[in-house]
Amino acid sequence: MEGKKRFHLSARRYTQLLAAVLYNSNFKGFFTGKIFRGNIKGACVPGLNCYSCPGAIGACPLGSLQSGLVNASYKIPFYVIGTLLLFGLFMGRFICGFLCPFGLAQELLSKIPVPKLKKNKVTKALSYLKYVILLGLVILIPVFKGVPGFCKWICPVGTAEGGFLLAITNENVRAMLGLLFSWKVFVFCFIIISCMFVHRAFCRFICPLGAIYSFFNPIAFFGIKVSTDKCIGCDACVKACKMDVKKVCDMECVHCGDCIKHCPTGAIGYGFWNKPFTKRKEEK
Repeated sequence: MEGKKRFHLSARRYTQLLAAVLYNSNFKGFFTGKIFRGNIKGACVPGLNCYSCPGAIGACPLGSLQSGLVNASYKIPFYVIGTLLLFGLFMGRFICGFLCPFGLAQELLSKIPVPKLKKNKVTKALSYLKYVILLGLVILIPVFKGVPGFCKWICPVGTAEGGFLLAITNENVRAMLGLLFSWKVFVFCFIIISCMFVHRAFCRFICPLGAIYSFFNPIAFFGIKVSTDKCIGCDACVKACKMDVKKVCDMECVHCGDCIKHCPTGAIGYGFWNKPFTKRKEEK
């Protein structure tokens, strides 16, 4: 079991790292400070990854959605909405656990040896904040104010990938930095520090992309599944989970797989629909 645990953890880490590299494989951009504008840049990647990152070869689905809604009076962003539906229906928040570079960053931050805040009633209540942010900053403000609110005022990925990296490599960008950038640096530092003390704080309380995918979690085609005929309802999985889940694969689950090793009956596994890849114990 311990060997399987290490194999799963390594496989997930490699997948997260590979996704980050693939999303940002325009390596030349990191040295020139120029944003890649090839034909594939219009295609959305599954995870949160800033369009303005000099290495990015694809678009961020959240940024694309806001940009589309800013211009919704002229053209409804059917492509972006369809892409989010496709990603959501196929994988749900499996994307958060395996295919989001900032998810990997948060997990690495949580390994820093400082006191950790365990999940409780307050963290469960705060988990609803991301839906407020989704409605307000991602949908309403772009539609009614014509401003991509989340990207402009909050997104830590945009600050790190689009702000810091471009400021380092592009003199023109450095000359334009002002009060807004200072605000975003403050928000970025706050989120980074929070992730050191609270497991995946950004995912749990802030990320509107995770909020979108969460709606699809219970019906997603692939991800963590529970074999109902083997589950004994002991809740060992829920108690061990660091996310604010009420049950495996609910809206807060990021499909990290930590629950698998805590299940005494082997009822949990990765699979399609409601058929996990776990072997049924032979009946005596």
